[in-house]
Amino acid sequence: MGMFDMTLKVADGTSRKENTLRKLDRMNKALRHQEPDRVPISDWFWGSFTKRWREELGLAADANPYYHYDLDWIVTIPNMDPWIRPFETLKETPEEVTVKTGFGAIMHKHFSYPMPEMRAWETDSFEKLQRAEFDPPDDKRRFFSAGDNQIAGVGDGFQRNSPPWIDTVKALRPDFPVYGSMMEVSECLTRLVGQENMMMWMGEYPDEMGEVINRIGAFYLAMAKAEIAAGAGLLDGFTIWGDVAYKKCTFMSPAYWRKYFKPWVAQMIALAHEHGLPTIYHGCGNAKAIFEDYIEIGLDAYNPLEVKAGMDAVELRRQYGHRIGFCGGIDVQTWESGDRDAIKREVLRKLNAAKGGGLIVQSDHSVTSSVSGQAYDYAVKLVREYGRYPLQLGEFDEAV
Repeated sequence: MGMFDMTLKVADGTSRKENTLRKLDRMNKALRHQEPDRVPISDWFWGSFTKRWREELGLAADANPYYHYDLDWIVTIPNMDPWIRPFETLKETPEEVTVKTGFGAIMHKHFSYPMPEMRAWETDSFEKLQRAEFDPPDDKRRFFSAGDNQIAGVGDGFQRNSPPWIDTVKALRPDFPVYGSMMEVSECLTRLVGQENMMMWMGEYPDEMGEVINRIGAFYLAMAKAEIAAGAGLLDGFTIWGDVAYKKCTFMSPAYWRKYFKPWVAQMIALAHEHGLPTIYHGCGNAKAIFEDYIEIGLDAYNPLEVKAGMDAVELRRQYGHRIGFCGGIDVQTWESGDRDAIKREVLRKLNAAKGGGLIVQSDHSVTSSVSGQAYDYAVKLVREYGRYPLQLGEFDEAV
C-alpha cells in the first residue's frame, strides 16, 4: 500500500490519510513557530485560473490544484448571508446575470469578466441599517442545507444552490487540514451597505454606527460559535475574513477600529482557541497601524500580506519577530509576469520569513487568471525544493 493510501481512524469515526496528518502537523508546527519538515503551501484559486491551468498543463477536466499538488490546507465557508434566501434573479442572459443576494446586494456578473460588480444595496440608508433584523445566526440551514449564498455563489464564477457546508468539510477532511471560517463586521458591512456608505456613516454617526458594529459583531460571533458546534470536532483551524485597510492605511482611524471592531475580532480568536483551533485573519491592504493589536489579541497568522500595499513578509519578520505568523506574501504580480528568474527570486527571498517557522506560503491575495499554469507549477516546485528545513536559500539568503 502506497504512502497516500494509508489511513488512520480518528475519534469521530472518519478516516484521515497518514499524509493528511503529516500536513496537519506541518501546519500546526509552522503556526507555533517551529520548523516542520518543510514550509507549508496552499492558496485561494480563481475558477478562471483553474480552467487555464488545466488547459495549459494538459490536465483532466476535473483536475484540482489542491489535490494535484497535495496542498497543505483548505478553507470552507458556510452561509454567512444575513438573510437566508434564494438569489432573486433581476436579469439573466447567456452572457451575464444580475441577482439580489442574501446580503440585499444587487450584484452583476458578466461571465467573461473575472469578478462581479456590486451595483446597489437594499440597505441604502443609515436608518435602514439601524433597523435591520437578520435571520438567526445559528439557523441550521447555514451549515446543513444546500442553497444560494453570496460568498460561495457570486465570485469570479457564478454558482447557484451551493452544497451544504458540512458535506464540504466531510468530503475534504480525509485529504486536507480543513479550516472553518467566519467574517467579521467590516467584511459584512462592505457586502451589506458598501464601503463608501460604511465609511461615510462612521464619520457622520460615529457613536450610533458603533452601536451597529457591536450588534453585527455579536451576530457573527454567535454564528462562529454555531459553526464550530456544527463542525462537531471536524475542523482543524479557523479563518476570519475582515478587510479593514487599503494600500496605505486602515479604512477607519486605528482608534475607532480599536474601540468598535477589535473587541469582536478578539472574541472570535478566543472562541477558536477555546476549541483548539489556530486562527488566521484575512485582511487585504496595509494594516501595519494595527498589527500590534493583532499580536495582542493572540492572532496566529495574518493573511495575505499584499506586496502592492507595502506588506513585505521578510521586513515584517524583522520588525515583529516570531510574535505572529504570516500566511501569504508572495507577489502574485510576479507570478503573472511568467518571468522564471523573477519568480525564483521572489519565492526564495520570501522563504527567509520561514526561518524558525511561522510562514505558510501563499500568494499575496489569490491566484488569478493572469497567472499561467506553468508559472504556478514552477512556484510550487520551488517551494517544495527550497522550502525544506534546514533552509538553504543560497544567494537569496537574508538575515532576519
